[in-house]
Amino acid sequence: MVGLTSIRTTGNKIEIVNQLLLPHTVEFIEIDTVEQAHDAIKSMKIRGAPAIASLAALIVASHLSRSLEDSQSPEFLTSTESLKAHIDSILSYLFTARPTAVNLGAATRRLQKTLQAGLDAGKDARSIAQDLVAEGKAIDDEDVLRNKEMSKWGGEWLVERRKSAGSAGEALKVMTVCNTGSLATSGYGTALGLITYLHETNKLERAYFTQSTPYHQGSRLTAFELQSLKIPSVMLCDSMVGSLFQHHDIAAVVVGADRIAKNGDTANKLNQVGTYNAAVLAARHNIPFIVVAPVSTVDLEVADGNEIPIEQRPPLEACLVRGALYPFSTNSQGLKEQATVMVTPEGLEGVYNPSFDVTPAELITAIVTEKGVAVKEHGKISFDLSSIV
Repeated sequence: MVGLTSIRTTGNKIEIVNQLLLPHTVEFIEIDTVEQAHDAIKSMKIRGAPAIASLAALIVASHLSRSLEDSQSPEFLTSTESLKAHIDSILSYLFTARPTAVNLGAATRRLQKTLQAGLDAGKDARSIAQDLVAEGKAIDDEDVLRNKEMSKWGGEWLVERRKSAGSAGEALKVMTVCNTGSLATSGYGTALGLITYLHETNKLERAYFTQSTPYHQGSRLTAFELQSLKIPSVMLCDSMVGSLFQHHDIAAVVVGADRIAKNGDTANKLNQVGTYNAAVLAARHNIPFIVVAPVSTVDLEVADGNEIPIEQRPPLEACLVRGALYPFSTNSQGLKEQATVMVTPEGLEGVYNPSFDVTPAELITAIVTEKGVAVKEHGKISFDLSSIV
């Protein structure tokens, strides 16, 4: 199956799909500079914790590769001191685009570690720059393999759990929240990757996904990916999850994560707000709740979800909806006309629009990374994640 992609590269050329225009317009934007990468992350043209980490790593690699090929060698390549100051500045700047994203922090720290290793080894500036190019590309390449590994771990765990409960372990109905597929990663996806794996192995009957307001990343992006992959699916409003669980045999709820605390409390940003609601309802209906995320998402420095600050997003986000004009009309380029409309009264006061919600570990059945599956010991309400990090 050929899915979508959030990033594509040719040599030093980097392009990202502008996710603000999906699903009606597929527009790739070339990212030539560190400043453009920063803007793309901050403005949500690209989103998803693994994808923004990949873009940050790739733009550093592209910037250095072009500089190494330049016949007029830039000043920062003339000494290791200049290179260190230059790279430290770039990595610090990129981190400010989404400082709460653990994966972005992990990518910048990994590049800083490569830089320091080169300095400690006594390498010259150009050799260290070449090491950084290779490391930046490796960060992106490794993401797809990781995603496939965790999707297989999680998919096989779910099938075996169903079999142990007396089910055939097939024709599974699985629900997800937000968008955690190829558009949120470098490819395949995390929670949506698990659903894709079940479909590829003929174990999935149908995927269910929430609209995930206010950005509608479910109805815009997950719907688009599932259509592209020809995976049978059903969209539901965020408020209809309880009804779905009442009337359908849902095998599991699978979600991604932006940050996982040491005890297993899981934070989800932006349109994965609503994960906690789904977890509460899943617990009420005895439906397994599975978190699928890379090791880089686990933050062992954070003891539990109480240490994760919950910021408020701009109220206006919850008042606006963007989409194609209906009935459809096209512009001079033959693209569907799109518009942003306000669905609330003008000047609405008192909008609650948190940037995160935190799902307590006690409501989570399993946490899956590329290293395997962690479950809680009998009678415990928190996880020991040592086996999967």
